[in-house]
Amino acid sequence: MSTTRPFSPGDRGPEPGAGGASGVPGGDPPEAPAASRLPRRLGFDGESGVVPLARDFTRQALYAWGWLPAATADQRAAAEDVLLVVSELVTNACLHAGGPAELRIGCDNKVLRIEVSDRGTGSPAPRTPHRAGRPGGHGMFIVQRLCLDWGVVRAPGASGKTVWAELGAPA
Repeated sequence: MSTTRPFSPGDRGPEPGAGGASGVPGGDPPEAPAASRLPRRLGFDGESGVVPLARDFTRQALYAWGWLPAATADQRAAAEDVLLVVSELVTNACLHAGGPAELRIGCDNKVLRIEVSDRGTGSPAPRTPHRAGRPGGHGMFIVQRLCLDWGVVRAPGASGKTVWAELGAPA
């Protein structure tokens, strides 16, 4: 679902006394210290090889936040989904918006949010109809399929935009 909301709907805060995402006590991944859960930013000015740079930056954050090393196949898949979404958003900014300006990522116990800012004027959208057998045009379709929600935010009076996506934390 593509939206222009700056955040997805609903309460994303921790539920008092609740367990993991399934509500089972003791189901939460180990809590990372609050300082390590702070949002992280990566600027791309003057950088080359921005997609691998963004993936490495994100992987380091996932280790700091306790998403990696993954203890289960589901946790490993969740981390791989995050890395894929980062790759797709940064690649889209490279191909269609003159390159990314900044990557921001942050997480709480339930949701990881990825934001890629660029200077472009266009709006990303999944290609319709999606043709799985054809090369190219799959980036936003992948983002749409993997994420809880995603959208575009434009600051009034400023050029460019921020494309954001949110993924659920691993169980």
